[in-house]
Amino acid sequence: MSGKDGGTGPDFSSSSLPRHLARGAVGFGGLIASIALVPSLGPLALLLLPIGVLALRGCPMCWTIGLLQTLSRGRLRRSCEGGTCELSVVPRPTGRHPAARSRPAADPVSWLGAKGQSSRVGE
Repeated sequence: MSGKDGGTGPDFSSSSLPRHLARGAVGFGGLIASIALVPSLGPLALLLLPIGVLALRGCPMCWTIGLLQTLSRGRLRRSCEGGTCELSVVPRPTGRHPAARSRPAADPVSWLGAKGQSSRVGE
């Protein structure tokens, strides 16, 4: 199995953190329910076991590795040169448009006149 980013290692990550956490809830819920419901439903409760395993993509450890991969996606870069590999942290984007950074922030009280009085007409 190759990674989604072109790497050679296995990739257990999801496309988003909420999706991965939902898979974990379904997976762990299925595993726990399959064991907890055996006294009341008998062997029929074990039908939840494959649902839990499929949601976790094999095992709880695979899900945990996927969680770490999902959290680190886009933040860590691996570069290998000359037989040595280095891991570096990529700065997080601010989420603002580049043009918005050059504009000064609006003063939230700029409409107030001296001494906190409103400078609007009629107020």
